[in-house]
Amino acid sequence: MTLVAMDIGTSKICTLVGEADEAGMLRILGVGVVPARGIRRGVVVNIAEATEAIAASVEKAERTSGYQIRRAIVGIAGPYVASVNSKGTASVVRGDRGISPADVERAIENARTIAIPHSHEILHVLPRAFIVDGQEGIRDPLGMYGFRLEAEVHIVTAQVGPLTNLRRCIEATQIAVEEFVLSPLASAEAVLTEGEREMGVALVDIGAGTTDLAVFVEGSVAHTAVIPVGGQHITNDLAYGLHVPATVAEEIKIQYGHAAVQAIAPEEQITVQGFGENSTLTFSRREMAEIIEARVQEIFQLILKDLRASGYERLLPAGLVLCGGTALLPGIREVAREVTGMPVRVGMPWDLGGLAETLRSPMFAAAVGLLRWGLRMDAGAGYSPSGDSWLGRLWRTLRGIFREMLPG
Repeated sequence: MTLVAMDIGTSKICTLVGEADEAGMLRILGVGVVPARGIRRGVVVNIAEATEAIAASVEKAERTSGYQIRRAIVGIAGPYVASVNSKGTASVVRGDRGISPADVERAIENARTIAIPHSHEILHVLPRAFIVDGQEGIRDPLGMYGFRLEAEVHIVTAQVGPLTNLRRCIEATQIAVEEFVLSPLASAEAVLTEGEREMGVALVDIGAGTTDLAVFVEGSVAHTAVIPVGGQHITNDLAYGLHVPATVAEEIKIQYGHAAVQAIAPEEQITVQGFGENSTLTFSRREMAEIIEARVQEIFQLILKDLRASGYERLLPAGLVLCGGTALLPGIREVAREVTGMPVRVGMPWDLGGLAETLRSPMFAAAVGLLRWGLRMDAGAGYSPSGDSWLGRLWRTLRGIFREMLPG
């Protein structure tokens, strides 16, 4: 089966065409990466510009793959996304015969019956764990003896307005949105291991406009958040602090940037183009690192604040896994470890074939993860990284029930 993923960010739009080979390896058939326009912090601010950029990305992916794109799984993140944990209860029908998939489906459906603003809609209802007759921590309740079933779920919602604007931009290119997926959940598919999810880990996707967070505890997603600070804020800080154009600030950030001041020799100097045709500026690279370090420290302080508020700070022995374009910044792991006191690694998409060489970078974690998400859902494995996991088995069963309920 051929799948299409579309990662729409503040700095770039990436469209991927992929499929799984006989061995289960994800093969990349087409890639279309273009600079994003008309989008700020995940929100469409100019429909015409955003539509044009999406069309350019799709055209490149079609040209490299030879595949005509008609549908896509789309990753989203932005300040218009929110999440909450919820519980739902269901009385088990014929509990003496064991809990059935229909019982589980009713408990999950009751868990999603929560009060949300009229301006929001539910994106994901992700099962975390179950309670049977007061017994907690049950992962797979199917077939268990019991008469009262509780489902603990993580619910992700999004504002209808920004979501609709993004959908209109995509549909204007004659492409249907197959599903919207929260970007950090997609990134987790590409870079996290099953062991990290079981131990407890926080996926931190630092994009240009936002930093997206997904916490996994005992194999399931427990918390998600979007922090409205990202790599573009580092660029803006450099532009203002060094008095250079934003384009120059972005270039020197990529070429000379470092997040740890102590790693830079005091005598290192950089000469760049300033404002005006004949204007050049020379400054210390260490001065530049001081500006970067301050903003990176702030990002991880905000992450730590969110983790503390959520109550999961002490449940993450596997620490943080960084991805997104800003994760490429030298010294960022050291600063993250210093601020959070946790283990930190940079996550790369793994186990790829086909046109994969350019995608083995943390900046493409979300796009690759969206393809993996689609493959898992097609196989009925939910959002779990393993189709053989308890959640995979459960969602295969529930998927069969949902299909039977559909007309025709």
